[in-house]
Amino acid sequence: MPKSLRSPQQQQLQSLLIELRKAKGLTQTEVATRLRRPQSFVAKYEGGERRLDVVEFIEVAQALDVDACLVLGKLIHRPSPATE
Repeated sequence: MPKSLRSPQQQQLQSLLIELRKAKGLTQTEVATRLRRPQSFVAKYEGGERRLDVVEFIEVAQALDVDACLVLGKLIHRPSPATE
């Protein structure tokens, strides 16, 4: 399986993290502050310019105050764009 910043699963993860951030009423800057990272870090993973590794994903979930396992479950059980 080739790695891709534009794969359907990666795009779904990006969308899901954006949805969760907005549902919490947080800006990219607020999430970045919680992560002790620059705002550009959040903008890059949300915009598909970079991938999150597992540890970073867990940190982002914690910054969003959501359970990382539940986020993964949502991602796994979301219909892919090809089947919608």
